[in-house]
Amino acid sequence: MSKRSLGARALLFPTPILVVGTYDAKGQPNAMTAAWGGVCSSDPPCIAVSLKTTTHSYHSIKRLACFTVSIPSEQYLVETHYVGLTSGRDGDKFASLGLTPLRASHVNAPYVDEFPIVFECKLVHSLDLGSHTQFIGKVLDVKANDEVVNCHGPDMARIRPLIFDPGLRRYFSIGNPLGDADVLRSTS
Repeated sequence: MSKRSLGARALLFPTPILVVGTYDAKGQPNAMTAAWGGVCSSDPPCIAVSLKTTTHSYHSIKRLACFTVSIPSEQYLVETHYVGLTSGRDGDKFASLGLTPLRASHVNAPYVDEFPIVFECKLVHSLDLGSHTQFIGKVLDVKANDEVVNCHGPDMARIRPLIFDPGLRRYFSIGNPLGDADVLRSTS
């Protein structure tokens, strides 16, 4: 099959929808949606998020050297989209949306109580990459709502996380499981 060149673009599919939590210089809790992020190390466990320098959250992470990453479920699509479009400089996003900010127990950052998973991260590296700065946070704790945890840990089918298509700028949900990695490994 022939392939058509699309040029140099950031079109990795899919991208996770992450909500980054920080406190601003006035101590106001803030949350912003980030689609450029994910796991970047298993040992120690680390998560990377890439933010533009113009964001309110960028300056908060630089100042406090910590942040949280919440994973919203499908039912919070509208709220998740809103926190990505508005700036914490313009008001209290939590109050506007009726969401509950909770203070993380291991870092000086808030998270969204209504979202089923949260990672508490201490900033260990930052790297200016051009339009974005990548912040790498060492995961100090993961919290999960009881209803999304099974005997192995958080269950993606129960979490029902959002994913993003950066080309079409659309949100999607996760589909049905296609196979078990351990079973597939034993048959190959």
